[in-house]
Amino acid sequence: MDAHEILQKVRNGEVSVEEAEGFFRRQPFEELEYAKLDTHRKMRSGFAEVIYCSGKADQHLIHIFGRIYREEGEVLGTRASEMQYQILKEHFPETVYDPVSRIIKIERDGKRRVGSIAVCTAGTADIPVAEEAAQTAEFFGSHVERVYDVGVSGLHRLLSRLEVIQSANCVVAVAGMEGALASVLGGMVDKPVIAVPTSVGYGANLHGISALLTMINSCANGIAVVNIDNGYGAGYLATQINRMGVKAHE
Repeated sequence: MDAHEILQKVRNGEVSVEEAEGFFRRQPFEELEYAKLDTHRKMRSGFAEVIYCSGKADQHLIHIFGRIYREEGEVLGTRASEMQYQILKEHFPETVYDPVSRIIKIERDGKRRVGSIAVCTAGTADIPVAEEAAQTAEFFGSHVERVYDVGVSGLHRLLSRLEVIQSANCVVAVAGMEGALASVLGGMVDKPVIAVPTSVGYGANLHGISALLTMINSCANGIAVVNIDNGYGAGYLATQINRMGVKAHE
């Protein structure tokens, strides 16, 4: 439970003042020796801790995954492998895995998703990174519109979805190769554009560096750039912007 839920339960008589006091007296992290779980992160930032699964020892991942699940009632992991999914599913049967985005999660049923984020890709090869962004944003309560395969080699495809893109509170532009999609979108919308360079491309793409440099040097205004293939970071930032957009219209 987070602080808001605790206070609501105190008001409703479901939790005593003493129990609530114990919750607020807890240290802001849980010591696991090999990890320090940031149990107060959601209270501070509005987002619970997310697990970066790649490279974690199996037992560490099982323990961390389960501990966050018990604390929050749901849990999100990124860059998970099929093997890690099989291991976690043995302990938590409700675990869901998407092999495209490599997102692994247990999510609350009936979650309300608000606002609008447009996640756009230049090509279909960029979809794994885009899905990491989209599913991260959805996990954190944002409504996502997917606009895929609208790269600059065929601008008519992008223009056909322009109304959906322009109505969003935030736009995520995912592109490899030369990374021009972010600049095009930046000149067409009045909302922030989060550019995500991907490592998709031939040799001179330099595993995403060429797209990264194009996006950083964009002549269009209102573009922020995250790291190469960092769909999670884009989805997180897009959710922050979307939440502000929702609040502004309340």
